[in-house]
Amino acid sequence: MAEADLIPGEKRLVTRQRERTKTAASVLNSSSKAIIGLIAGAMILGELDVDLGPLVASAGVVGFAVGLGAQSIVRDVLSGIIMLLEDQYGVGDSVEVLEVKGKVESVGLRVTTIRDQKGTLWYLRNGEILKVGNSSQRSRS
Repeated sequence: MAEADLIPGEKRLVTRQRERTKTAASVLNSSSKAIIGLIAGAMILGELDVDLGPLVASAGVVGFAVGLGAQSIVRDVLSGIIMLLEDQYGVGDSVEVLEVKGKVESVGLRVTTIRDQKGTLWYLRNGEILKVGNSSQRSRS
């Protein structure tokens, strides 16, 4: 998957595709572990004759409350996924984001880190990034 040319157009760097694939794989890995853990926990409680009805009902209420509180985290993660799919920038690119201009040091689903020319490391939440200038992806006309 890391070697496949998933983006049409000119050939992308294999290292960038590897990095994007690793990020997507880590998301799938952690999501699947959480789902399997929840199902296993419910099955164990069912075998111990614990009534799961009230537990499921209260989990719905708690899930709703947590969902309202975690809106910014969800927005950051969704923005990170879209940014990775569109290949807007990658590690090593020279970018200008918000008021920060520098080199991208890491790209995650929730946070992107950029080091400016003064050496300051900036942590930018992906949900807050509305526009990006990437001088490493100039057109070849």
